Amino acid sequence: MKILRPIFLILLILLTGALSFLMYQTNNSRCALKEDVVELSNIRYGLFNMDEWKTVLADIITKKINEFELDGSNRAQMKTKISEFLYKVIGDLEERYYRENSSGIMGILKSGVAALTGTFEQIKKDVPVFTEQILDFLNNPANKKAVRAYLITKMNNYADSTFSKTDYARHDSIIAHYGFNNRPQTIQFLNGELTTIQTKADDFKIIFLVLAALTAAYMLVIKNLSKTEFLLLTSICFLFLLSGLTLPMIEIDARISELKMSLLGEDIVFSDQVLYYKSKSILQVVALMLSQSGTDVVLIGLLVLLFSVLFPLSKLMASVVLLFSPALSNNRFVSFLVYKTGKWSMADVMVVAIFMAYIGFSGILGEQLTQLKNISSTLDIITTNNSALQSGFFAFTAFALLSLLLAGRLKKMLKREDIARK
Repeated sequence: MKILRPIFLILLILLTGALSFLMYQTNNSRCALKEDVVELSNIRYGLFNMDEWKTVLADIITKKINEFELDGSNRAQMKTKISEFLYKVIGDLEERYYRENSSGIMGILKSGVAALTGTFEQIKKDVPVFTEQILDFLNNPANKKAVRAYLITKMNNYADSTFSKTDYARHDSIIAHYGFNNRPQTIQFLNGELTTIQTKADDFKIIFLVLAALTAAYMLVIKNLSKTEFLLLTSICFLFLLSGLTLPMIEIDARISELKMSLLGEDIVFSDQVLYYKSKSILQVVALMLSQSGTDVVLIGLLVLLFSVLFPLSKLMASVVLLFSPALSNNRFVSFLVYKTGKWSMADVMVVAIFMAYIGFSGILGEQLTQLKNISSTLDIITTNNSALQSGFFAFTAFALLSLLLAGRLKKMLKREDIARK
């Protein structure tokens, strides 16, 4: 039975290593697809894109002009308004004409001729004819098309001169890469692929946690560990640490699921507008922070590197060294790492929690999205905070707990060997 124990641990190592590699590959594929779909769903290509608004407004203008039909009661109503307008214009013209020609021989002569011939009275009699001609002009499909083209052209010119143009370089390259003709088709395809990959990633995560549970159970059940078993258990812990450092810890995804408004009686809807997205592993965040110029950011990066990378690795290495070189028990540094890390053993998890709060602020995002919903009573906004813990968090937490158990077993092993020597 004792001979089978190392074989069981070797099998655990192989399974954990293979699964870690598969999770890493799957995560890379998922991240690539996710970044592409997030880019295409970014709000700068939708709600904040003037090109989208020009299309929306052009459709509304086209629809309203096409719906403009002068017949029946609608024509009678328009006829009354146009006639009233023409009578007013003619009356104002008559009044100004007589006022401007009220002095001088030529002025008096012009006024007299206009009064004798009844010029303005004749014009007023022809108002019904003018009105019908105007109504026929407005009802002509060709004229409607000309009016529509004029309004859309003016709107486009105003938008182009007022708002900055959107850079579509990456947007177009993503669509071309997947072989589609437009953004909606590409997003639909990417979402389908993401669903498939996410299902696989969730299955891997469950198996990964089962392997962690088996490793923990082994440490708790087996009373007397050999050095070989301890070394194998240390290797398993290292694999969990490696996964925790290279896989994403948390995914921040805040978006507007749907924004609906009404303009000129027409509904305008923008769906799935990404406001903010970020997903990084501990090592990626460390590299990002250390590359910044700000002293405070670099300091935080060094702390994350120290407590989340260097400290756990040193703890594992010191345990192995001490196991095979008990004489180093008197070495203060090694002794500190192995024996006196009880109150420090969860510091790496604490730093990761700080890091998560630093880049996530999930609660703040939720609050801001709630405020966005209440921005106007005329807007119907549905917001979504899709932030979630990722595989890296669970792998790193599993490592932290397993390393605690491993440190406890090491202490018992060294104590047992010390008693045996005496």
